[in-house]
Amino acid sequence: MVAAGAPAGGDGPTGPGSAERARAAAPLPAEATGGAPGLGRLSGRRILVVGGGQSAHGLDDPPIGNGRATAVLFAREGAAVAIADTDRASAEATAALVDAEGATSAVLTGDASDPDDMEAVFSGAADAVGPLDGVVLNVGIGAGFLIRGTTAADWDRVMAVNVRAHFLGCRLALARMERGSVVLIGSIAAHEVLPVPAYGASKAALGSLCRQAAVEGAPHVRVNLLEPGLIDTSLGRAASALDPRREQVRIPARRQGTGWEVAQAALFLMSDQSSYVTGQRLIVDGGLTVGPRG
Repeated sequence: MVAAGAPAGGDGPTGPGSAERARAAAPLPAEATGGAPGLGRLSGRRILVVGGGQSAHGLDDPPIGNGRATAVLFAREGAAVAIADTDRASAEATAALVDAEGATSAVLTGDASDPDDMEAVFSGAADAVGPLDGVVLNVGIGAGFLIRGTTAADWDRVMAVNVRAHFLGCRLALARMERGSVVLIGSIAAHEVLPVPAYGASKAALGSLCRQAAVEGAPHVRVNLLEPGLIDTSLGRAASALDPRREQVRIPARRQGTGWEVAQAALFLMSDQSSYVTGQRLIVDGGLTVGPRG
């Protein structure tokens, strides 16, 4: 925010700062708050969302997370949605929201980094909603602190969840889907220097996996990578509680994103609106990666 009270020609009531403040204070559109109606963009589709639950992280009224918002939005757009998560109760809570949209839901549990579990999840999803034509892979963890404070076990655990799980999902999707779209959920951490190097490295690896899977899946299965920036989720708020500097990051959009905005981007990549898009990264960060940092 720019301070008010500057002289004429600066950032006074009629200067450029006034317009900047007005933009910052503008209400969010319905698409960013989950209030927009569905338009049938996924009518008849059968989609698996891996990582479709969410943890409240101790919050009484947590904001919706990326995976849950994606599952609900896809249901609103006409898809049958299978929700997979390690936490059955959380997946069931998402399924209830999918049901409330009038869509078919299914709940599956498993470890996304385990080949046998992922086989069972994909088979169970197809049995419940029909042959899949869409997969969203929304899983990720962090461990360790700086390179000198990260153990080999930390590194291997992060790579297993953040990279191997996506590899397994891509392999199964390409083998089982006759047509459709795969959306990998990464992070702008792929392009940053972070105190958790295993996390950043794992997210960077998804770019290579996305390109490889897109080439192998063409022309019938598209694969793209969605990279969110700072998003206001329960996990994000927990991270900010540990490091309040997260709330001070300069974002040109003047705010953090919402889980619904990530879901809207996933909808674009999943739907036929992006029929000529594959092997690409879509960054959803309010301009964070291109804005000034100082």
